Amino acid sequence: MDKLQKILLFSLILTSALAWIISKDQPDMMKAMMTFDPISVLLFTSSWTVGMAAMMFPAISPMVLWYNRLIENDDCNARDGNYRGKEKVQSSSFIVDGKGCDDRKRSFFINYSFKMISFVGCYILVWALTGIMLLLAWSALMNTFIAIGADTKLLDIIYGILLIISGVYQFSPLKTTCIGYCESPFSFFMRRWKSGTSGAIKMGTFHGLYCLGCCWPYFLLMVSLGWMNLLWMGLFSSIIFAEKIWARGILIARITGIALMTLGFVVIIFAPNAHSLLGIGAANEENNNNQPMDMKGMIGMKKDVANSHKQYIDLLHN
Repeated sequence: MDKLQKILLFSLILTSALAWIISKDQPDMMKAMMTFDPISVLLFTSSWTVGMAAMMFPAISPMVLWYNRLIENDDCNARDGNYRGKEKVQSSSFIVDGKGCDDRKRSFFINYSFKMISFVGCYILVWALTGIMLLLAWSALMNTFIAIGADTKLLDIIYGILLIISGVYQFSPLKTTCIGYCESPFSFFMRRWKSGTSGAIKMGTFHGLYCLGCCWPYFLLMVSLGWMNLLWMGLFSSIIFAEKIWARGILIARITGIALMTLGFVVIIFAPNAHSLLGIGAANEENNNNQPMDMKGMIGMKKDVANSHKQYIDLLHN
């Protein structure tokens, strides 16, 4: 590992560590899910993106280091070709003065930095957009169930079904394909390699999409079950890291799938008393860092608001 790769790896780990520290104090996301307030949605997006950096940067470090090596070689080959072309034109020995050398180094660094930022930035952008879609979709579904007055048992059954779907997906061909590209940078770049800045943007986006195809069930559960806290973030990030780093990561995915399906069936069987089993609701009331983003928390808030409004109306009439 050369000096540049060490700096790159240290930067990823440091960014992840800082993101974990920031994620410790997350804003309350209930308002965003209940009202679609733009400022609240923006706060959610910012908090979600920071959380993605915390959870995903260690796992994608092999991919980023591979990309570093490839663009270094690609730029070196381009410079060599440029030198040979100049030698042929001049028909004499090509002598580089100090200023020209410094200019090329500066140009290489700017070009390299822009490509690397584009690659990682497009990757994290995929996850930021995913967070917005999850927030809006799940909020719309929750508000619909609140409007029709869904009871507690039905909500627990929905939670159980989500857990089972997430578990079954771990055995799907799409999961196998996506995890194959995520755990093997060589396979990914053999299939998706593109030179230049536009190539960095395309490959960063494709890497984000493959990663999304591999990991979306974990983040769906985090949003839908209100598991947006450090405990569940740490658990899922450990699973994701093991899936991507270990050559047999698919085994980790399938063990996780069995655990999720088992928990899903238990939740359905014990509905409507399974809410505490999922670690949401009461725990969220005790700790403000655990985001009360689950459906039952929203129903409780809606009822409190409705009761307060009714009391206010009664007071005016009296």
